[in-house]
Amino acid sequence: MKIENTQAQMRKGILEFRILSLLRDTHAYASDIIAQLKAAKLIVVEGTLYPLLTRLKNAGLLHYHWEESTAGQPRKYYALTPSGEAFLLKLQETWDALSQAVNQIAQRIKNQHDEQDNPNQPS
Repeated sequence: MKIENTQAQMRKGILEFRILSLLRDTHAYASDIIAQLKAAKLIVVEGTLYPLLTRLKNAGLLHYHWEESTAGQPRKYYALTPSGEAFLLKLQETWDALSQAVNQIAQRIKNQHDEQDNPNQPS
């Protein structure tokens, strides 16, 4: 089993959440979304992003509007709908609970490992 495959699956699993989070307070052009994801080490290519944006739009979580561009053709900007905002809040609750559970397990494993490495240390 390759660690890279598992890491890629973990990143893919949080893309919807991260995209909706990015659009919570602003609208954004797809290239801006890609740049922000890359800055967060969530590398995404256009071939992954556009179908995901379309799926989120078709689900009623996003809408888009066109804005004129000084650099050529008009650009499509995405923003959350009210349903998208409610969905994001539920995802945030889920993320918080999942993150807390994972961190608790990781801390327990770390503590057990530390105790094995230092059996004479008081707990």
